Amino acid sequence: MAPRVLISDALSPAAVQIFKDRGVEVDFQPKLGPDKEKLAELIGSFDGLAIRSATKVTLKILERAKNLKVIGRAGIGVDNVDIAAATAKGIIVMNTPFGNSITTAEHAITLMLALARQIPQADASTQAGKWEKNRFMGVEITGKTLGVIGAGNIGSLVIDRALGLRMRVIAYDPFLSPERAADIGVHKVELEELFKRADFITLHTPLTEKTRNIIDADALAGMRKGVRIINCARGGLVDEHALRTALDSGQVAGAAFDVFSEEPASANPLFGHPNVVCTPHLGAATTEAQENVALQVAEQMSDYLLQGAISNAVNFPSITAEEAPRLKPFITLAERLGSFAGQLTETGLKEVQISYEGQVAQMKVKALTSAAVAGLLRPMLQDVNVVSAPLVARERGIEVAETTREGHCDYESLITVTVETERGPRSVAGTVFADGRPRIVNIKGIRMDAEFGRSMIYITNLDKPGFIGRFSSTLGEAGINIATFHVGRETAGGNAVALIEIDGDLPADVLAKVRALPQVQSARSLKF
Repeated sequence: MAPRVLISDALSPAAVQIFKDRGVEVDFQPKLGPDKEKLAELIGSFDGLAIRSATKVTLKILERAKNLKVIGRAGIGVDNVDIAAATAKGIIVMNTPFGNSITTAEHAITLMLALARQIPQADASTQAGKWEKNRFMGVEITGKTLGVIGAGNIGSLVIDRALGLRMRVIAYDPFLSPERAADIGVHKVELEELFKRADFITLHTPLTEKTRNIIDADALAGMRKGVRIINCARGGLVDEHALRTALDSGQVAGAAFDVFSEEPASANPLFGHPNVVCTPHLGAATTEAQENVALQVAEQMSDYLLQGAISNAVNFPSITAEEAPRLKPFITLAERLGSFAGQLTETGLKEVQISYEGQVAQMKVKALTSAAVAGLLRPMLQDVNVVSAPLVARERGIEVAETTREGHCDYESLITVTVETERGPRSVAGTVFADGRPRIVNIKGIRMDAEFGRSMIYITNLDKPGFIGRFSSTLGEAGINIATFHVGRETAGGNAVALIEIDGDLPADVLAKVRALPQVQSARSLKF
């Protein structure tokens, strides 16, 4: 059955056609977005939801989205999506961070030039029949210092264009490496130094708890007098009331804003000030950008729904279309290894260590780790999925550590999950052979080779004669058929493990009889 996608905001006909050409069924309702009640009513039967900014994907809507697998935002900002709720439900949230980068960078440069020369104010005055040539005295940008807050995709494009305009450019970005700074030709500084040195400041950072009001009253007071501020990134990065006070006092010479703390902005502290230029969130508003992000979101969503490829997800690692088929059996393996450990864990979890050896170490191990943690937590918490697992683990104070080793190991690829509990460590390892079927190859340091079955029994026992016969008789008397039987031991006569696949479920009374057998140390019923 073909996946179904609901498009609730305006997308180009070419984007709609991409879905159809790929074999995805489309319900195109471009005016549906603002109608929350109607959207909640319809969403339950769709696998994907394609949106722009008009659609607000709230918890209420997500609670009705029984089949939803992916939300695609044609644009950068995902403020209109409840990402935490989507993640908890295992829904991939994608955006299109590169489709409107050039357009947004150009808009920031345009606003900077308009601010420097008071273009909007001069235009309004001239068209009103005035000729106030001496009133609108501007400043040159050549030789001025531009401070860029956030040197990511858009910020680096702004830096490139500002250097072309012969500006001196400094940047603050905690994630900007010295090598990357040298590559893009910018001098990296701390935020306080940027405030002290910059003649113009432009913001290009996401809105997070750490960046909210990154420019506040204290920051404004620390800037050089006469600074000009441009914001084409996100409303909320600047304390607009504090900025209005700084504009009124002359500490800030001017501001140009495309984004505001509340949008649509019918009122704002900056409105009406003679040295402020405002536009209605036009950063991505070019024909080229709108077409690019629409095409990009259609391609990304189709790739995920049809092939399992993940691009530009804000809540899960990316997986290319080429990687997806090769990664899929290892995701299954990681999830089942985690599930094996989780079903045996009865005390508090402290830490999870996941090691990747051989060829699997070259794959997207973040996705594999998410699968392993989901399998580990699901027996205890039930409503955990591959997308939400890392967040759930963090919330519960469970440390998750990854290690990779691409060199030689006993298998072409090996994944080992080790959990640290209040009773000590427990480990299980597995691989995927050429047949593509995951299997366990090591439990607590004891070698074995067992495929996963739907219903299994895990036993630790002493390696003594008679165990297998007594166990088989116990199940036979209960009318339970043994499908596969795998054993391993440390040494002859020492500790041993057995992993048995059975047809059907194991009744509690039969499990009790197994535990009562002479050589049995422990026995658990497992489900995969």
